[in-house]
Amino acid sequence: MSGYCDAAPGHPLHGPYHDTEYGFPQTDERVLFERLALEIFQAGLSWELILRRRPGINDAFDGFEVDRVAAYDEADIARLLADARIIRNRLKVVALIANARQIQALRASHGGFAAWLAAQPPQDLSQWVKLFRKTFRFTGPEVVNEFLMSLGILEGAHRPDCPVALHLATLGRSAAGQ
Repeated sequence: MSGYCDAAPGHPLHGPYHDTEYGFPQTDERVLFERLALEIFQAGLSWELILRRRPGINDAFDGFEVDRVAAYDEADIARLLADARIIRNRLKVVALIANARQIQALRASHGGFAAWLAAQPPQDLSQWVKLFRKTFRFTGPEVVNEFLMSLGILEGAHRPDCPVALHLATLGRSAAGQ
């Protein structure tokens, strides 16, 4: 998404996300779950809308604490669908709750969401999509692609000459002991 590197800098919402989050590796379960949820909410909508609603989405979903969201019931679904701060799409809301439960299952099978991601062999987008569709709900090609790019697992978050890409490359060399 090299165009993002041109449009985001200086923008009050896109700029900070581009400069400090997009393409940065993550292992924190809450961050991974939030990122997946935001990508699911974004499907069919603008990323700017999601960034504007992000604080309310985080509040409505208890900071994306997996165990809390996994315990949501029909009353919570009704509460969420009445909350104007989020994207009030029942399929997406129900998918996020199911995905929280799946992340709990990944703890038992792989030691967690981050470990599950790390355990996957290098693969192309179509293979990732098949894996995500088998594991999670509401994870089509665009959701999976953006989720994985946002974590630096798939390339394309930044143009090679973007200052953030150069910074991430430096971090990668530092992590590798270079």
